Amino acid sequence: MSTPFYVSPQQAMADRAEYARKGIARGRSLVVIQYADGIVFVGENPSRALHKFSEIYDRIGFAAAGKYNEYENLRIGGVRYADLRGYTYDRDDVTARGLANVYAQTLGTIFSSVGEKPYEVELVVAEVGSTPEEDQIYRLPHDGSIVDEHGSVAVGGNAEQISTFLDQRHQDGMSLAEALKLAVQALSNQANGADREIPAERLEVAVLDRTRPQQRKFKRIVGRQLSRLLQADVAKTEPTEAPSDLEETEDE
Repeated sequence: MSTPFYVSPQQAMADRAEYARKGIARGRSLVVIQYADGIVFVGENPSRALHKFSEIYDRIGFAAAGKYNEYENLRIGGVRYADLRGYTYDRDDVTARGLANVYAQTLGTIFSSVGEKPYEVELVVAEVGSTPEEDQIYRLPHDGSIVDEHGSVAVGGNAEQISTFLDQRHQDGMSLAEALKLAVQALSNQANGADREIPAERLEVAVLDRTRPQQRKFKRIVGRQLSRLLQADVAKTEPTEAPSDLEETEDE
């Protein structure tokens, strides 16, 4: 009878982590950036039905990179947790930190379980506060650890390079147009230093806007509004543009 092949626990965990990282790396990257009036989510996503960003609760948004079926199950679980907690206690008791802890327990349990493969996902849970100082952004890697992020965060296949790009250029108090432009530049930046163009039709953009009068702060930005924001900085750099065009844009 042959002796069973022995694998140390450290090597087993390293192999599972490498498996999960490779799966996440195959997906498109996304970025989450704080701006003056809230938090913006930006990612390249040609699909109009399979979203990377979603609303979890009034002031909480969800972003994910990796395998869609796995992070969609986590998103649905998060919505159920938030609804139940808000109904049982109070809406203010539903927080991004509490939701991040739930996700961390789920991902950590799956990652350490020998009976099933680790999830190939990386999550971001964000909550917009009444002021920029109260905003919360948490990144959750495949192993269930929690990283408290500030200013900007990137997840997905090219996250390290994109994070470096954002850290060097992100500033507090940016407008939505400036933050959106920075996000697109970061996603367009390639390893060889060249930039590729990402058309507006391939972008998925959403915001948690603290200035919205509604209780629910999550909003998707699509169509003409997205194109107008992407062209806002271009308009600023063209002094010959007719003032009437600028006024019409602001009134839309």
